[in-house]
Amino acid sequence: MSLSIGIVGLPNVGKSTLFNALTRAQNAVAANYPFSTIESNHAVVPLPDERLTRLQSWVGVDNAIPARVDFVDLAGLVKGAHKGDGLGNRFLGHIRHVDAIAHVVRCFDDENVAHVNEKPQPADDIGIINTELALADLQQLERLLEKLEREVKGDRALQGQLEMARRVEAFVGAGKPLREFDGRDHPDFAALDFELRFLTSKPLIYVANVDEDGLQQGNRYLESAREIAAAEGALLITICAGLEQELLSLSDEERAEYLSVYGLAGGSMERLISESYRLLGLISYFTFNENEARAWTIRRGWTAPQAAGVVHTDMERGFIRAEVIPFAVFGQHQDRNAIKAAGLLQVEGRDYVVQDGDVILFCFNV
Repeated sequence: MSLSIGIVGLPNVGKSTLFNALTRAQNAVAANYPFSTIESNHAVVPLPDERLTRLQSWVGVDNAIPARVDFVDLAGLVKGAHKGDGLGNRFLGHIRHVDAIAHVVRCFDDENVAHVNEKPQPADDIGIINTELALADLQQLERLLEKLEREVKGDRALQGQLEMARRVEAFVGAGKPLREFDGRDHPDFAALDFELRFLTSKPLIYVANVDEDGLQQGNRYLESAREIAAAEGALLITICAGLEQELLSLSDEERAEYLSVYGLAGGSMERLISESYRLLGLISYFTFNENEARAWTIRRGWTAPQAAGVVHTDMERGFIRAEVIPFAVFGQHQDRNAIKAAGLLQVEGRDYVVQDGDVILFCFNV
C-alpha cells in the first residue's frame, strides 16, 4: 500500500511549484496564469526515511527501496467548481480516491503573479475551496438520496443507510466537514464513504506558501492561515515552494548551507510527506535479503500476518511466524546473527502488532 495526497488550492497559489519541488523534477507546468495545469499531474515520490539508508549499510546490500507517496496536482479550483466552473467537476473527481488533501494557501504578495483576488486573502481563499469541497459532497449525496429513497421501498435493509445519508447531508449542509462527523465509525457511514469518497471526510493539511521573507519573519497572511488551521484543529505547514524548487539544483552541501541561512534543519517537503504519513496513522517496517533492503507501508495497529500480506498475499495466507528485530536493537548490533546469538531476536505469532521500524523476516508455507 502507499499514501496518496491530492494538492488543491485556488489558481496561482503555488501548487505546481510545490509539486515540482516534491517530485524533484519539472513535471508540472508552473505559469503565471489561471489553469496553467489542465491535466492533473501525478508522481510517485519516495518517503524520506534515513533508517532505510542505515539498514542498507548495516546489511551490506546494493539496493534500498523506500516506501512511496503518490501525489496528484490538480488545476486551481474556483467558485462554482462543484458545478463544473473552471473545469472543477473534472478535477474534483480526481481527488476522490486520494487518502489526504494538501490545501495550498497563498501567503505572499507578488504583483507579477496573478491571483483571483486583488490581494491574497487566506480566510476567503480557504473558504472558497472548503465550500466547493462541501458542495461537491452535497451534490453526490443528493443523487444518492434519490436512489436510496426509491430502492428502500423494495429493500428495507437499506433503511439504515438512508437514515445515515440524511444525517450526513444535514451535517455537511450546516457547513461542517465530515472530518468532524461523530458517526464516522458507524458501518453505514463507512459504506457511504466507500461509495462516494467524501472530500470533506479526508484528512487535511494546510500548506501556507510564503515568500523568502515570510519564511524568516512571517507575515499577516501566514498568521491568518494559522488562526484558521488552529480553529479547525488542522495541521499547517509553512513552505516557500519557490525556494524549495531552487534547492533542487544544489548539491547536498550547498542545500544544507542554504537551509541554515533560514534556520531550517531540513526541507519543508520532507516534513509535508512525513506529517501526511503520520496523519493517516501509517508506519513503516523493513525487510532485507541478499540484494536489497526495503521499507513497507502499513497502518498502525496491523498484526504480523496483515503486514506480511503487503509483501505478498501468499505470505499472509500461509503465515507461520515473524522473526522481529526492533530497529534500535538492530542499530546496536548491526548484524542479524549477532542479534540472534545475544537472544534478542523476537519470534512472534499471529497476534503480534508490528511496531514502526521493526525489521522482520516472515516465515510462511503455502
